[in-house]
Order: sequence, then structure tokens, then C-alpha cells
Amino acid sequence: MMRISVLNFTAISDDEAQEVIRVINRQIREDFEPYWGIGGSLRLEGKSTLRPRIQSPADVRGDAVLYLSDSLDVNGMLGYHDVNFPGVPYGFAYTWISELLHESWTVTLSHEALELVGDPEANRLVAGPHPQFPHLEVYFWYEVCDAVQEESYEIDGVEVSNFVLPLYFTRQEEPGSRNDFLGELPALKSFDLSPGGYIGFSNPLTGANSTYARDRVGRARARINARAGRASRSVRYMELGTIAGALKRWGRRR
Repeated sequence: MMRISVLNFTAISDDEAQEVIRVINRQIREDFEPYWGIGGSLRLEGKSTLRPRIQSPADVRGDAVLYLSDSLDVNGMLGYHDVNFPGVPYGFAYTWISELLHESWTVTLSHEALELVGDPEANRLVAGPHPQFPHLEVYFWYEVCDAVQEESYEIDGVEVSNFVLPLYFTRQEEPGSRNDFLGELPALKSFDLSPGGYIGFSNPLTGANSTYARDRVGRARARINARAGRASRSVRYMELGTIAGALKRWGRRR
């Protein structure tokens, strides 16, 4: 089980953060792990300073780090992680992104926590049909919340993010199967997306990385999340996808 250290650099009190962390741990244990077979637990850590600084690293004891931050200083936070915890998987939950998306910060934290458990290093890609040209094969980012990120539900009065299930990343369409936790109708199909969601993928033929959304809300979400720059998981997927595309093209030329 992955132990995730949560560092709270926001105006949210530690008491409130603890309550939400308790709920997300219940979500991982009772909702996510039974389907995915992998689990994790969040733990709020102490911090040696009110603002992350290279010369005074926070106290991290987990297998991964999840930063909860109000700051727009994305590169500063990322630089802090790179210097103090190189090689340790990480995620960022920004309250300013939550505000722009008009959703509770608890949904954003749940989203990032589930994706950190699902693919800690953001280095998994899975082959599937291009969302607009199904006869073409592309490599999808292994993100468990993006496709359904407009959907949420409550646990103990706290909003958390919906997520896809393992069957979503296959080409199998089984009658009566569920491809996402909430399972609302019409049923979500493999490699598809719900209203307000978006998906990211790498095209091995062109080496290009893309996000696809079917509606205005999904496209707006993709743009807002992109503002996190290098702290966004999508950047790591893009770098990996570019390498995968180059290797596939090289293999075809041999």
C-alpha cells in the first residue's frame, strides 16, 4: 500500500484537511481498491516552514508526496520537490484551480490522490482507438479521473471525484459492465468520456500529444489544468508519449 504524505500550504486549517483526508482514505479503501486491486493512504505531515523552501525541507515519511497549495508559484513548488525529494512520486492539488473550475477543493484533492495511486510516476500509456478516428491507434494517458472529472459524489458530506474502472482501458465492451464507479446512464464506453471530461493521448504516427474534449466545459477544464505547467501530470505523459512515438517509428524503419 502506498503511503502518501500530504503537505498543506494553504489557508485551509489542518483540522479541516484532516477531515477531508479521512474521507478520501475511506474512498480509496472502500471504493477504489476493490475494483483496482491497489490502494494507498494519505497522511497529513508536519511542515518545517509556512512556505516551502529549499533550505528547510518539510518532513516527509511516505512513498509519495501530495502538495495542497494556494500558490500560483508552480515552478517554485516543483523546484522545491525536485531538490528535496528527487525520484519521489508527487502530485499537486491547487485550490486556485478548484476555484476556476467552480468545484470544491475536496474534489480536486480526491482526483489527484486517486491518480497518484493509479499511476504514481505518470509513466503508463495504454493503446486504444483515436477518439475521433477509431481506425488509428494512439497511446492514452493512464489517468483514472480525467474522463469523468465533471462528476462527483459525497462520502460523509464531503465531495469526492468519480473515477474510471480497469475495464475502461480495454477494448472489451461487456454487456452490463461498469467502466466508471458511478455507472450513470448512458454507460461510459471504453476510451470514451463523459460530459465535461477530457482525455489525453500521444499519437505515435506524428509524435504529437493531444487532449480531446467533446464539449466546451471539457475544453475549458483542459486549458485550466494546463496552467499548472510542469506540475501537471499531463506534461510527464507528454514527455513519455513523445519517447514512445519515436521508438515506434524507429522500429518501423528497421
